[in-house]
Amino acid sequence: MGVIKVAIRDALLTSMWIFSMPLLKIFITQTAAFLGVQTLPLAPLFISRVLVSILVTTFTAIGKILGGASFKPAASLTFYATGLTKNDSLLSMAVRFPAQASSGVAGVKAALEFIPVQYSKNLTGSSLKVDSHTGDVAKGAISFVRSFTLLMIIFKGPKNYLVKQWLMSVTTAILVIREPNSQELR
Repeated sequence: MGVIKVAIRDALLTSMWIFSMPLLKIFITQTAAFLGVQTLPLAPLFISRVLVSILVTTFTAIGKILGGASFKPAASLTFYATGLTKNDSLLSMAVRFPAQASSGVAGVKAALEFIPVQYSKNLTGSSLKVDSHTGDVAKGAISFVRSFTLLMIIFKGPKNYLVKQWLMSVTTAILVIREPNSQELR
């Protein structure tokens, strides 16, 4: 029963994370417009990094409250492979991954229903501008670099919890969130 509880917690956290990602794009554009900095070239990039850092820190704290729930399958696998999670087994990984994947789909569906129509035209998903093999290699390389960097921060990084969380958030923000182009800010 413990594996099912962990999978349910993962599913809940993953669906909340996926639901928040489209809203993040809206918050970036609205914050830039509110501050009047949407014409500055690096302002949306800076705003996105700050907001992602806040989100990652918040979701990491929620995951700890939920007993070690994770919203990233790559993070779950990395922590399992390094032995950082004491309660995980190969069976729990086999149950957690499908739970995270299916709840990610549920988070996307919920976001598509919730987001107002005036913003839905700006919320395009990821698209490859290269062939799928190149995209897979790039995704694998980025996941490897992110996982390796996070492990270095965890093992060799600062002892202060908040600084450690901030470094992990910045790493995630740099490797995951792309800079919005000027047409997306209009």
